[in-house]
Amino acid sequence: MPEKIPFIDVNQVIQLIPHRPPFLFVDKIVSQTPDTLVAKRTWRPEEDFYKGHYPGAPITPGVLLCESVFQAGALLLAGKFAGAGKPDGVPLLAKVENVRFRNPVYPGDTTHIEVKINETAGGFYMMSGNVKNGEKRILSVDFSVAWKTPEKPA
Repeated sequence: MPEKIPFIDVNQVIQLIPHRPPFLFVDKIVSQTPDTLVAKRTWRPEEDFYKGHYPGAPITPGVLLCESVFQAGALLLAGKFAGAGKPDGVPLLAKVENVRFRNPVYPGDTTHIEVKINETAGGFYMMSGNVKNGEKRILSVDFSVAWKTPEKPA
């Protein structure tokens, strides 16, 4: 079980990863160990994507739920590097597999996002994550991340 740490709020989250509103899908870090992290996200009804994603009966897009997991993974890596000096670059998604959606998330729901580093090899971090709403499992996903400096197109 990850050790409890004080809530790290969104202002501290944006100091750790390059994501910014309106494309930031982690509100708080709840707990963290060297290889795991638990975060929270409340999906606010006023967010623009709900206007066009099933109007009249909005649900949170699955791709954004996955993105919340990937951002939590970036936070886990940022925390891991904090003690050893963060390398240059940013976390870049390299592979996504085994995505399973089980239940929808509705505007106003608060989800818990759990990520874990399973293995590291050749500069890649193989991770797994899941999203829950209370005890209800929302999704699970396996993914790989590389820490790199993105090159700008010429």
